Amino acid sequence: NAVCMLDPYDGANVIQTKRSIARRVGSTYAYDFLGLLEVGLIQEWENYGGSIPSNVFEAQELIEGEDGELVLGKREIGSNKVGMVAWVAKMKTPEYPEGREVVFIANDVTVQSGSFGVAEDEVFFKASKYARENKIPRVYIACNSGARIGLVEDLKPKFEIKFIDEAAPSKGFEYLYLTDEVYKSLPEGSVNVEKCPEGWAIKDIIGTTEGIGVENLQGSGKIAGETSKAYDEIFTLSYVTGRSVGIGAYLVRLGQRIIQMKQGPMLLTGYGALNKLLGREVYNSQDQLGGPQVMYPNGCTHEVVDDDQQGVASIIQWLSFVPKTTDSPPAVRESADPVNRAVEWKPTPTPYDPRLMQAGTDDAPGFFDKGSYKEYLAGWGKSVVIGRGRLGGIPMGAISVETRLVEKIVPADPADPNSREAVLPQAGQVLFPDSSYKVAQALNDFNNEGLPVMIFANWRGFSGGSRDMSGEILKFGSMIVDALREYEHPIYIYFPPFGELRGGSWVVVDPTINEEKMTMFSDPEARGGILEPAGIVEIKFRLADQLKAMHRIDPQLQMLDAELEACDDTDDSTVIKDQIAAREELLKPVYLQAATEFADLHDKTGRMKAKGVIKDAVPWAESRTYFFYLAKRRIAQDNYVKQLRAADSSLDNNAALDILKGMCSADWEDNAAVLDYYTANDAEITAEISEMKIAAIKAKIAELEKELA
Repeated sequence: NAVCMLDPYDGANVIQTKRSIARRVGSTYAYDFLGLLEVGLIQEWENYGGSIPSNVFEAQELIEGEDGELVLGKREIGSNKVGMVAWVAKMKTPEYPEGREVVFIANDVTVQSGSFGVAEDEVFFKASKYARENKIPRVYIACNSGARIGLVEDLKPKFEIKFIDEAAPSKGFEYLYLTDEVYKSLPEGSVNVEKCPEGWAIKDIIGTTEGIGVENLQGSGKIAGETSKAYDEIFTLSYVTGRSVGIGAYLVRLGQRIIQMKQGPMLLTGYGALNKLLGREVYNSQDQLGGPQVMYPNGCTHEVVDDDQQGVASIIQWLSFVPKTTDSPPAVRESADPVNRAVEWKPTPTPYDPRLMQAGTDDAPGFFDKGSYKEYLAGWGKSVVIGRGRLGGIPMGAISVETRLVEKIVPADPADPNSREAVLPQAGQVLFPDSSYKVAQALNDFNNEGLPVMIFANWRGFSGGSRDMSGEILKFGSMIVDALREYEHPIYIYFPPFGELRGGSWVVVDPTINEEKMTMFSDPEARGGILEPAGIVEIKFRLADQLKAMHRIDPQLQMLDAELEACDDTDDSTVIKDQIAAREELLKPVYLQAATEFADLHDKTGRMKAKGVIKDAVPWAESRTYFFYLAKRRIAQDNYVKQLRAADSSLDNNAALDILKGMCSADWEDNAAVLDYYTANDAEITAEISEMKIAAIKAKIAELEKELA
């Protein structure tokens, strides 16, 4: 086994003091995270089972040069004067044994409590910009006290007070002023004043020190905008260790993906300040305001960890799903789990845990590679399950549906003595406001991570009660459509066994929203339709229709009908009618079942395929193999389509696919065969695309010459 050797730091006294300061706020000294990352990376290799490469983790610090720009270099640990540090780490991972680069930005809580001043904002901004420009992931390790506050300390012992009544100061004062001597001794521009009998009345205190007031807020706005932009352009992840206050809390939220240490609250205002505002002791800890028990159920925090080593392990695991740059293909790793094995864990008609469908059990493996599936955002929107897993080594986002009853807990507000904790039940297979938002949020995250997505669709519809309508279900449901329309990677919608997709929940995931990227499939035992069969029968196969069917099919009723028609005697006809009514009553239950079955036959996979609303019927046991070859094919095919459209801007997606189809000698509907063709003929396809590019350029030149002539 490899052993991680960490060289001891020089200047142990300074370092130990800084470590103690970090521990007091429940965190780890910023520079020690490099050691934790190396240990975590070695553990990741051990879990993977491969031999650990040499120099598995190397980091260079981003240090501000004389021109103000950040340059790669090294300096003595603890010599930084700015409370923000950043590194570019080269990490050799199982997906990228040759190495990948990641930017890490961290608050140094030992410098002015990790507060954000102008200098800190600049380091953060430039390091984040470096990550964007190089299209590499950016991880922010947050432990801070918000925007730095301060006063002009030099002026504190120098100002005077003009009281209304010198003999009775309690009556108040008119203004603060400086004597003429003091005013003339101050640097020019440090105060704005106007003449008064005593000297100079102070109008504005400006000071000569940068970073004590509103300039810090301006810097905070700058890095907030940068983080929002970074989320759109690259992979962003934040780890909250210790507290994160004000702009610190906003930065981690703007980066969207958050891992929170259980002792790391995210706050806007400290509990002491809130108590003063409320005029009584309402809160007694920061955790009541922004601890994991608040941030995990509300969907801000994706994952909660016990300590910093576990936090670092989660960072490394999350990065393993993400490509090395935004324009790289997915981060595929070799998988020991055969892609052609059957999916043995099977969903049941009764409620079940959808996590088992994906991860499997020790005895019955699930859809994804063994041990690769991990759930995120588990505390929020519990009627939907979000996770990431690997399919034959291909990283994928996964959205599945909770079939069991879950509970949403709305905590009581300590500041309102009349409030009570509310426990709201949420039925399985139904989209609620929180779970709809969760689906949209997850799709946005997956899109920025470059992941293909499996949606195991099993929804009966949206919750449309008055509480959820006022809870903005329409708004959040429509956000799913927006997220799917903008998705740039393949999306596979699959109805698992005994799953169903109905009404509005079908509408928001239909492939026509984004035909280039979305495809729909179904297990033969799944269903799709507008209403459930029992509901359709109530409208389209009512009792009158069922009675007609009885009289058409049942021999006894047919005989009684014939007798009634031939009967002239009133008393006899009454007896026959009574016999008919009794027979109808006897047959009602079975004919209701038959009507329901008739309606159900309209919702089966055969009709869905015949109508072209699904691409194919895929049995659950074979789904792993089917979707592996489809996903692998799409990775190669989408890359060729991208090259073709870059070579000839007049091509749309379908035209580019037609060109590939024309080249391909394999059966176009056989994913494995097409993948083999792509693999064997990559050089020829690339050469053909190059020739097309030359032809397109020549055609453009000819067109320009024609215009000039």
